[in-house]
Amino acid sequence: MHQQTSEKPRILLLLPTRTYRATDFLEAALKLDVEVVVASEAAATTADLSPRHTLVLDFSAPPVATEAILEFNHTYPLTAIVGVDDDTTLLATTASEALGLPHNPVASAKATRDKYLLRQTLAQNSVSVPAYQRFSIYDDPTEIVGVGNVGQGMDLVYPQTKSANPDCPETQVGFPCVIKPLSLSASRGVIRADTPTEFIDAFQRTTKLLHTLNETTNVGGVRNPDSSTHPAQYLLVEDYIPGVEVALEGILLDGELKTLTVFDKPDPLEGPFFEETLYVTPSRLSTDIQAALHRATAEAADALGLQHGPVHAELRYNDTGAHLIEIAARTIGGLCARTLRFGTGISLEELVIRHAIGEPVETFQREQRAAGVMMIPVPKAGILGEVRGKTAAHQVDGIVEVNITIPIGGEVVPLPEGARYLGFIFARAETPETVEAALREAHRRLEFVILP
Repeated sequence: MHQQTSEKPRILLLLPTRTYRATDFLEAALKLDVEVVVASEAAATTADLSPRHTLVLDFSAPPVATEAILEFNHTYPLTAIVGVDDDTTLLATTASEALGLPHNPVASAKATRDKYLLRQTLAQNSVSVPAYQRFSIYDDPTEIVGVGNVGQGMDLVYPQTKSANPDCPETQVGFPCVIKPLSLSASRGVIRADTPTEFIDAFQRTTKLLHTLNETTNVGGVRNPDSSTHPAQYLLVEDYIPGVEVALEGILLDGELKTLTVFDKPDPLEGPFFEETLYVTPSRLSTDIQAALHRATAEAADALGLQHGPVHAELRYNDTGAHLIEIAARTIGGLCARTLRFGTGISLEELVIRHAIGEPVETFQREQRAAGVMMIPVPKAGILGEVRGKTAAHQVDGIVEVNITIPIGGEVVPLPEGARYLGFIFARAETPETVEAALREAHRRLEFVILP
């Protein structure tokens, strides 16, 4: 492995072309005076002018992309590799391992990218998980819930022992349950079912989405997956966990979890779809509950073998304690990281880069002021024709940014099929209650004209 020879660190940023995060990460690197190499799936227009600052990589093929990174490193030694989205997590890990840079175990990264493997790994390491099963997207949901004969294609991992419907004693799932794809994010394809009829409808709806994605796009890191074991070929069905939902943003320092913040999600997320809207910090939950959320995240990270870098976890809390829903080896998605500032105005992206290049970050604490973001939901499918009320929304006390991320003329698709929000509204104020009220009022003032 080559050692860094230039005066300043050189980092490789893995930036998918569709990411929201490029500007914020690049600005953070510029502020730190770090040399940046940008890798994406498509060639940048400036690639010929600056070959040492751009790479074209196939994120869906980590072994091949890792070889390209090794070759690049031979000429331009790298200090760190930072993946910014789910699609780049595995490549960042495999390439860092190949270069001898700090990294998570490859198996850990894989587990965070496959919800079935995540549940399986946690259960095998004595972490409490909801009852779960994996089904093929080719299975017949009527057989799963006992309307037809019991299906033969099921991979039964954690046998259900209850049937919530006495008319279907042979159902293989309990109710309420949640159906979710193994590798999609942002609640895409996630549906709650309370009855066998709802289960059949939800199963068919989610499998239709996955069949479409398998035919046309990159799903779960593999383009046009045809392997019978690939995550895009399966669904996870697990018990619904009631309770308040939060997001925990943290960073692992040699295996020790430092919680950076806990976001409350004030809107109830009870289904049938799980469209996230509001994130507000600091949390209004008690210090005891927040400590339990930290312990549950740390326990899961340890069980998975995660050791290094950012983690983003989704959890629920109820009468039986804290329950991990998801954990990812990356920072919070979308533009939501703009809610966070540390120390003297340091962004989350800057903190992550500092940690990646070996600078200490243990002492950084989130600012005391409250902050929040609303991910603007898509009310219906169609074409975005016009956005009204942006000026009025900006004028709400506490609002610092209204960012519409879908262009006029762009297609909008609501959950559970949709993959993009209309945009993001940001607020800062003295209290979480004031932040929440500002976000709701700003959203109320916006009007979206969506054409058929």
